[in-house]
Amino acid sequence: MTISLHGKRGLVMGVANERSIAWGIAKALHDAGAELAFTYQGEAFGKRVEPLAASVGSDFLVDVDVTDDASLDAAFAALGARWPSIDFVVHAIAYSDKAELTGRFLNTSRANFKHSMDISAYSFIEVARRAHPLMKDAGGTLITLTYQGSMKVVPNYNVMGVAKAALEAATRYLANDLGPEGIRVNAISPGPMKTLAGAAIGGARKTYKHTEANAPLRSNATLEAVGGTAVWLVSDAGAFTTGEIVHVDGGYHVLGMPQTENI
Repeated sequence: MTISLHGKRGLVMGVANERSIAWGIAKALHDAGAELAFTYQGEAFGKRVEPLAASVGSDFLVDVDVTDDASLDAAFAALGARWPSIDFVVHAIAYSDKAELTGRFLNTSRANFKHSMDISAYSFIEVARRAHPLMKDAGGTLITLTYQGSMKVVPNYNVMGVAKAALEAATRYLANDLGPEGIRVNAISPGPMKTLAGAAIGGARKTYKHTEANAPLRSNATLEAVGGTAVWLVSDAGAFTTGEIVHVDGGYHVLGMPQTENI
């Protein structure tokens, strides 16, 4: 079945470069026919995102700091001025001090804990609050990105695991709040991927190789697979899926121990 998103339009937040999960999603949405807008933070990221946006026919980019209410207000005001309504928002934003993504979680600083939670979890709530008034008539879809470190201990994921757990809980509560408006809220949980954000995690290469060797499909997810999942969630085929954490990780999340050949 070929899914068409012609006539749908929405915002993608969090593209850093062509290897970003957010970019894989954006490209898949575009290929299915959706019209896109993008956010970025700061001039340096703007220079990276602009040519990518242009490659999918978008000239609508807005600089936004998700920790600043005025910046978020301005971004969604600009979005509402450009389009009378939107159909989806992809939230692919997370951050923690790289220095605290090694060693023991016990040593997480108060400042970095609060900052990580603000950007990685609370920002999704702020985005949903501003996006849902633009999702009129037929409702819409909010998608965020998570990781299995929310539910199980992953070495060096540390405070990000706690932040992703909060994000997943927020996904469920937002799904309940916005369901009566026809708005679906879901999270996609890929396994480890070779992205700019993923590289910040201590021991990322070992985690990537371990998952590839032990996942039931013996493979990590691709950007295309994650993008295809987002297309399904945005489309009418996903009309009755909400509050879910959709795993796209080759099945790794079902395991209780490594494969016997790797023990």
